[in-house]
Amino acid sequence: MLKGVNPLLPPDLLALLRAMGHGDEIAIVDANYPAMSAGPQVVRCDGLSAPAMLDAVLSLMPLDDYAEAAAWRMEVVGAPHQEEPVFAEFRDIIARNEARHFPIAPLERFAFYERTSACFAIIATGERRLYGNVILKKGILRPE
Repeated sequence: MLKGVNPLLPPDLLALLRAMGHGDEIAIVDANYPAMSAGPQVVRCDGLSAPAMLDAVLSLMPLDDYAEAAAWRMEVVGAPHQEEPVFAEFRDIIARNEARHFPIAPLERFAFYERTSACFAIIATGERRLYGNVILKKGILRPE
């Protein structure tokens, strides 16, 4: 155990988060997502919800405040403007962890799959709610 590190973050995920550079992206996906066949390295966190993992990741990783968007979610198929409850949870967690306002940009399902395939890594959670998927772009730590 380490002081100040969320205990939900396994050692292999800590190493990946540390290895990521500015602008690299990581996906947090639900239990239905085809993570293992997507391409990037997968860290399995099957016992955790996507919001819990998002909160744990953002406790250490800053979002990219240089980019036009730094977080994306999958649109609901057939109803792209529909709001799922998990989307509000994602927004609340981002707001709690970031000083700047970061909206979550919607991506059509196959565009989301394509972007995830280009991510640095994927965190596969046990999230059972549909559309419990989010992609994050890593930012920088500024000198204090």
